[in-house]
Parts: sequence; C-alpha cells; structure tokens
Amino acid sequence: MSAAHHHGPEAPDAPDASEPPAASDVPVRYEKRGPVATVTMNRPEYRNAQNSAMTYALDRAFYRAAEDDEVKTVVLAGAGRHFSAGHDIGTPGRDSHLPFERRAGLWWDHSDKQGAESRFARESEVYLGMCRRWRELPKPVVASVQGACVAGGLMLAWVCDLIVASEDAFFADPVVRMGIPGVEYFAHPWVMPPRVAKEFLFTGDRMSARRAYEVGMVNRVVPREELAAETKTLALRVAEMPRLGLALTKRAVNQAEDLQGLHAGMDSVFGLHHLAHAHNAETATDALGGVDIKAMKRAGG
Repeated sequence: MSAAHHHGPEAPDAPDASEPPAASDVPVRYEKRGPVATVTMNRPEYRNAQNSAMTYALDRAFYRAAEDDEVKTVVLAGAGRHFSAGHDIGTPGRDSHLPFERRAGLWWDHSDKQGAESRFARESEVYLGMCRRWRELPKPVVASVQGACVAGGLMLAWVCDLIVASEDAFFADPVVRMGIPGVEYFAHPWVMPPRVAKEFLFTGDRMSARRAYEVGMVNRVVPREELAAETKTLALRVAEMPRLGLALTKRAVNQAEDLQGLHAGMDSVFGLHHLAHAHNAETATDALGGVDIKAMKRAGG
C-alpha cells in the first residue's frame, strides 16, 4: 500500500538530532555469542521505524537463528535510544509502495493495486502475517525494550516470549485517534487485562514500564544502563534448558493463548481494522482519517 495508507504514531518527519547516524545501511544487525543470537533493529536515527526493508531483514534474521543448532535463545533489540516507534510513515527510507518477495502468505503483490485490494494484501503479509510467523519461532525470544515502544513497535515486542524493559521505556497505541481499533497484531486483551486494554486504546496514553510490569505485560524492569546485561542474563538462563523442551513448552503456551481466542480474535479485529481504513478513505482525505505523524506526536505518541 502507499505511504498514505500506512499508519501509526511512529516515525518522525526528520532524523532525531540527538541520535548519531546508523553505523551502516544495514537495517538489522545479527550477532551470535554462545547460545544467544541478538537481532538488532538498526535505524536509530529514525527511532527504528519499521519499513519493509527492515521487516524482511528481521524475517531473515529470525530464520537464521531458527536453523542454527547452536542458537538456543534469541534477543530482539533496537539500536539507539528507542526500541521502535512503529511503522515507517515519514522517513526517506519509506518503501511501503514497493514490491517485495512475499514470505508470510500467498496474497498478491500490493504495489500495483489500489484501495482495500492493496491495503489488505500488504498488511496481511507485512504486519499480521509476519508477526504470526515470528511468534511461532520454535526458540524463546526475549525483547529488550528501551524508550519508545509505540504502535507497530508493540507488535514486535508482543511476539516475543519474554520482555525486559528499561525504566525509561514506554508503551502506547494511539491509532484510535485515526478511527482505527489498534494495530494489526491485535494482542491487547491477551497481553493485558481487557479493561486495561480498553483504557490503553481509548486514551492512547503512554503506559510506563512499571505499569506494564504491574499488569503482566513485561517480565522485568531494570535501569537503562543494566538493560543489555539483564536481557543477556535471562537469555542465557533460558538457554540452559534442552532445545526441544523449550520448543514444546513455547508451543504449549501459544496453543493455550489460541484456545483463549487469540488467533481468531486477531482475524476478526483485522477485518474491523480494514473497515476503519475503508471508512477513512471514503470520508476523509486518506485512509488514516487525515491524521499525520505530526498530529500523532503532538498527541503524545
């Protein structure tokens, strides 16, 4: 879909002047030390806004970790001050209009289509499809979250099995401001109690790391300077378990979530999500209801 169809309070319009430029043009870094593979989003100058290039690079990195028998656990991190401010809607690397080789499903190429035929196809692949694919990685994944974890950033953290957050981390999904019922990977009522999820969505307010810990959305909260070490310690502790035991246990818990309605619930909300896009496209200036990134940032996203 086109950039106008992309959404979320995610990427700033210009680089954050306080951030150093990325060390390279590689959107995702991969490093293996012992039994732990660390996958790092590497667009710090844009708060790790997720374009398609990053999404497919993440997919390749997770696949690499999955097929490496030496890797027992995976860490997902973000370079710089922020984990991820979500989907890329405002950087020079925005590429939502371009075709990519599809990996998560059999929907057609979105780039030469229009309207819902484009939006639904792309979001089925790059958002909902990819997240479901990564959730099924048969090795435990630990998210290491600092700074912003907003909208599309939530999806990346939520597919992970464990979340370690720094004290300065915050979580938000303010896309209801666009008339859209939350991000595509709609795990909200499963990662937090339903009434908390409603407040989280109805207000669009930031949730602190401490509050996220209180409602059970994250496992540990540590000072910013201890985040990397604490995440590594936890990943190594998990890696002491037998590989098959971990894979089967992960599958058992995931299946329990699905029996509680996670998979079917996401399918139903994905339809509502695209109903909102279509309504916006008919009644407003674009599929985002005319809300742009500057408006979302002013609102606190």
